[in-house]
Amino acid sequence: MTEIPAPPVAKTVPAERTVHGDAVVDEYAWLKDRDDPDTVAYLEAENAHTQAATEHTKALQDEIFDEIKSRTLETDLSVPVRHHGWWYYTRTLEGSQYPIHCRSLTEPALPADPAEPIVSPADEQVLLDQNELAGDSPYFALGTFDVSPDGRLLAYSTDFDGSEKYTLRFKDLETGDVLADEVPGTYYGSAWAADGSALFYTTVDEAMRPYRVWRHLLGSEAAADVIVHEETDERFFAGVGLTRSEAYVIIELGSQVTSETWVLPATDPQGEFRVVQPREQGVEYSLDHTGDSFFIVHNKDAVDFELVVAPVSAPGRENWRPVLPHTPGVRVTGVDAFAGHLVVSMRREGRTELHVLPLADGAVAGPGRDIEFDEPVRTVRPGGNPEFDTTVFRLGYASLTTPSSVYDYDVAGGGLTLRKRQPVLGGVDLSAYESVREWATAPDGTRVPISLVKRRDTPRDGTAPCVLYGYGAYEASMDPWFSIARLSLLDRGYVFAIAHIRGGGELGRRWYEDGKLLHKRNTFTDFIACGEHLVTAGWTSRDRLAGRGGSAGGLLIGAVANLADDTFAALVGEVPFVDALNTILDPSMPLTVVEWEEWGNPVDSAEVYAYMKSYSPYENVSARAYPAILATAGLNDPRVGYHEPAKWVARLRAVATGDRPLLLKTEMGAGHGGPSGRYDAWRDEAFTLAFIIDTTSPANLA
Repeated sequence: MTEIPAPPVAKTVPAERTVHGDAVVDEYAWLKDRDDPDTVAYLEAENAHTQAATEHTKALQDEIFDEIKSRTLETDLSVPVRHHGWWYYTRTLEGSQYPIHCRSLTEPALPADPAEPIVSPADEQVLLDQNELAGDSPYFALGTFDVSPDGRLLAYSTDFDGSEKYTLRFKDLETGDVLADEVPGTYYGSAWAADGSALFYTTVDEAMRPYRVWRHLLGSEAAADVIVHEETDERFFAGVGLTRSEAYVIIELGSQVTSETWVLPATDPQGEFRVVQPREQGVEYSLDHTGDSFFIVHNKDAVDFELVVAPVSAPGRENWRPVLPHTPGVRVTGVDAFAGHLVVSMRREGRTELHVLPLADGAVAGPGRDIEFDEPVRTVRPGGNPEFDTTVFRLGYASLTTPSSVYDYDVAGGGLTLRKRQPVLGGVDLSAYESVREWATAPDGTRVPISLVKRRDTPRDGTAPCVLYGYGAYEASMDPWFSIARLSLLDRGYVFAIAHIRGGGELGRRWYEDGKLLHKRNTFTDFIACGEHLVTAGWTSRDRLAGRGGSAGGLLIGAVANLADDTFAALVGEVPFVDALNTILDPSMPLTVVEWEEWGNPVDSAEVYAYMKSYSPYENVSARAYPAILATAGLNDPRVGYHEPAKWVARLRAVATGDRPLLLKTEMGAGHGGPSGRYDAWRDEAFTLAFIIDTTSPANLA
């Protein structure tokens, strides 16, 4: 067996931080300087070490990659979405990394038999081939993809390094020519004027906060573009889009706990935006439009939000009238408005639900009904629904055992038609897997749900290895999803579980609030409690349990590494937010000020400073034996700086005892999302799964 070289040792350059009278020495702060040749050299040395330390898993990595590839229908077609007489869809081709965006003029209705072809290749028009745009670039991402209401123009934007700064361009879909208009440095979000004469877009400030909304007139230079809104409050993001009716351009301004919306008739692109309801600290709202009404979801005196309606002519709160009054425990998350109906998204008892309300003359015209599904542990959400005047609602459905599925719901008749289910090739029998809902008990007595999947023949006697996944921040819910890659774990006897911990939104707004700010530690202790439950309930054992999470979920993993005694054998932190305190102390860092309403402001508050210091993973590394750890990073990541996992691993190496691997893998040409092409992403996932198997079930390497 080839001997693995000793891991790199990061140099130490003491840098003192004194806040609220607390002096701390940070010996790895120098890693923030990506222009320092020593920084790049260290990251490359870590990559070389990680490659050497995992070389013995290379055959398993290749095996898992082949499994993912063989089970995936590589040449495929998405379910077409109808909009203004066109069917829009994407194709993927075997051997190609990226999708191809197409449209077709066909019959006005989908065939009654979902098995019949929906579009004819003879009618196909290729709008954009991402493979051609990507060329030989090791990284490529498409940001904006927005067809004008008249179907004549396409606005699209591209990023070649993962920095999330996009160059915006325009294509004439009638001639196929790319126009001379070019706008560099744009961000996500766009909205067309009704006549296609102008496009609204956003840009970011130095802290990567989207703060300006611009208007570009087609045929003009980018230098002539006009700022239509500049958000000066550093807590707020700015976004832009269209209502589904395409009648209004909307600017949405939001902090973590407050929002404000401005509207402009899309027929008047050079007019003045007007506010719907002025911002009020702690009040959030969002809207959609139909007829003479805005339907608004808000939380004013309604902790789990409610649905109201207001006239377009006077949409302020004094004119809000209830449609679905607040029901504690039923979290209303959004509304989709159509010409003849509304679809309200909500969460009830930890499950996603869709509720349909009929409209007549823009007003609710009768009682609503839920769209029913059989599986208790599943996820349902709105799908692609750009068409405004329609009686069919497109939705997405999945569970831990049911592949991603596309349904059409007949609003009038109430029936569901399955349009497509993600194919799983290779003779996989999906009935061989089962999903279970479990509940753990947190230290404070709170019951925490766990969604779990395994093969039916996997024993529940403590011998099965297990992966526990968690996130727990920003009210983001980790609802059950299907994964072809996950089958490679399940077929090797693994249990896969999702810990629905506080800080997420699974059980309503209170669930989120109980896992943020000065309650953040609940997120970590909930996750540990879920791990302990899986052990005591016989699903796994401590020496076979791995924890996994990314970004804010990587903070979770880092905190658990310090807090859990011997619950986990291995931990995977993907682009982990592990240097949380230092980042949140620095307002010049990307997104810091925006994040103060999520984590607290340790600059102004000694209490917040002390609390964050008590759990921030980097601050709390100690001389103890840690589980096996894999941390990943992206050199161009604008959300979680590469230096956070780099510093964390450097300190772990210097301080930790024991002989478990502590590995850092940095994508030197990518950002927060890792590799961009699908084959590259599969190889990346195969690497991570091989690490988990090696550290929790090494017999599977044989």
